Amino acid sequence: MKNPPTLARRLQFTSPVRWLLPVILLLLFLAVLLWLPWQARQMESNERQEQLIADTLWVEQTIRFQLARNEESLYNLGVDIAKGVLPAANVHERLQQMLRNGRELQRVLWLDAHGKVLASSDHALSQQTYFSAASLTTGDNARRLHRGQYAQPAQQSGFPDAPPGAMLMDYHQPLYQGQHYLGSLVATYQISSLLDEMVPWWFAQDNQISLIDRDDKVLARRAAAGPGHGVYTHKRALDVPGASITLFTDSVKSQPKLLPNLLVGSVIVLSLGLLWSLLALWRHISRRLVAEGALRQQMLFRTAMENSLVTGMRARDLEGRVTYVNPAFCQMVGYPAEEILGRLPPMPYWAPEAMDEYQQRFVKALAGNATPQFETYFQRPDGTLVPVLIFEAPLVDKNGKQTGWMGSVLDISDRKRVEELNRQQQEKLQTSSRLATMGELASMLAHELNQPLAAISSYTTGALNMLRRAGESGQPLASDTLRPALEQASAQAQRAGQIIRSVHDFVRKSEPQRQDVAIRTLIDGISALIDLQARKYYVTIQEDIAPDLPLLHADPVMLEQVLLNLTRNAIEAMREAAPGRRIMRLRATHDAQQGMVLVDVIDHGHGISQEVAERLFSPFFSTKAEGMGMGLNICRTAIEFHGGALTFSANPAGGTIFTFSVPAVPRKRQ
Repeated sequence: MKNPPTLARRLQFTSPVRWLLPVILLLLFLAVLLWLPWQARQMESNERQEQLIADTLWVEQTIRFQLARNEESLYNLGVDIAKGVLPAANVHERLQQMLRNGRELQRVLWLDAHGKVLASSDHALSQQTYFSAASLTTGDNARRLHRGQYAQPAQQSGFPDAPPGAMLMDYHQPLYQGQHYLGSLVATYQISSLLDEMVPWWFAQDNQISLIDRDDKVLARRAAAGPGHGVYTHKRALDVPGASITLFTDSVKSQPKLLPNLLVGSVIVLSLGLLWSLLALWRHISRRLVAEGALRQQMLFRTAMENSLVTGMRARDLEGRVTYVNPAFCQMVGYPAEEILGRLPPMPYWAPEAMDEYQQRFVKALAGNATPQFETYFQRPDGTLVPVLIFEAPLVDKNGKQTGWMGSVLDISDRKRVEELNRQQQEKLQTSSRLATMGELASMLAHELNQPLAAISSYTTGALNMLRRAGESGQPLASDTLRPALEQASAQAQRAGQIIRSVHDFVRKSEPQRQDVAIRTLIDGISALIDLQARKYYVTIQEDIAPDLPLLHADPVMLEQVLLNLTRNAIEAMREAAPGRRIMRLRATHDAQQGMVLVDVIDHGHGISQEVAERLFSPFFSTKAEGMGMGLNICRTAIEFHGGALTFSANPAGGTIFTFSVPAVPRKRQ
């Protein structure tokens, strides 16, 4: 009952369309009749102009290429002249050869530094040269810039082969030997020859070619086919350093005429257009079917890709309702898709202990302020907590309007386990570091306490020997005789206690007890210990302490220990030396510029080999059988702690010089 009315409406709608199409085609036919001639003429005009531009560019590149070849030839000739590898007699032959190879050249000269002609391409060497004022200025500029320059074309006299009034252009190539100016090579071009020799005949048959200056003054012109019509023109500047020359081409062709037989051609084109429209419609339908098939294929491919991802995907609308989840997300939370899709918060995979956090984040998402990246926990049905990393991004439709949120969910359980392992390994490393520090402290204590304990032993042994000799002789021993030894033993015992306190302070990471002290006071305080070591190996001690040295703001115990270690090493280094060479010097000077007091410990021992020098300050490295290898390392650490440096060098007289520097107290402070 409903089909006839529907068919009638279709016929009523199709009838106007059927009549409208021929009218449109007729209007299109008339429009083409008016538009096609003008468009064809315009296209031909554009093609002629583009062809003229391309040909002009080719001619310009040809001229510039030939000029560049001549520039390179002059430069190579100048290099040979500057190096002296080319005798002066052969220069004339080279200049003539350049003139033969470049017919656009009028003359090539070799001038000395004073402008005197040394060689010329002419057969007869003439000392009289003719240069325009612009050419002379260009020569000075080339000499100043150390590179070739072109002079602005001008008329010059003195050229028998050049026609009257010809425009000539000079190119100056300065010759240098290092920074010494030797002279110049000057090549003279005839501007008209550039067009006659370098513009091809076929281009000259269709165009009038001119070379003009910056003021559009014609320097040279070639018009084999007559003057140009001014319809198709193009200007192209020649890139020559120092001169302003433009290549101007003017085609002898006029505007194109209308196409003949335009009506017949238009009818044929319109007929072909109707056929093409039918083919285009069929192609459009075919392409649409192909596009729909490709779309289905892409949908299947995207679904397969999403199902194969290990990253969970979750989409929510602006109300928080879940609209899409992939299999990876379902496997992550332990719930099937049908239990999640379409649900509003709270979600079944939210952990109860983090419910407030979920609710706050959900409220922010509804307000349009979703957190782009965050970590949280999901709870599976069996109660297992899964740490996840979530990335949120807005979902936008084709009109640019946000329709929801898309989230990528990563299971970071493995990363959390790795972080825990790393934390445990870090704790083990810290434990090992503490053990290593304890070992270093034990070595330090053993090394630092060795000297004061040895001194105490020496003083007490001396006191006992004195008591023994007094008992054997039967003479009473005065108390003043034993007092110095006992006082020194007491001082060294106090020193050992101070060392232990210093190590204890180091363990507690407390600051050393710094005070203003003179280097003379430090040396006097340990002179007795130095003398004991020196007498053991029969070493003479010489002191060279500069007067009026500034004070040092330092820990006296640390600096005394440095001096003891360095002097002991110097004394022991000379135990195999000849008796006359067993001299150790202590020298102290002031470097006012650096604000440092420098202390040198100089010996005449066996010196330090290259292999030992590379590891000299390394911990636990020693050349002594009984050494622990901590002395020099401790010394350098102590000096660097005070802001100085500990170095060593070979003694020119044999042996080694150890030098350490400590910042001095400013004079005003003293």
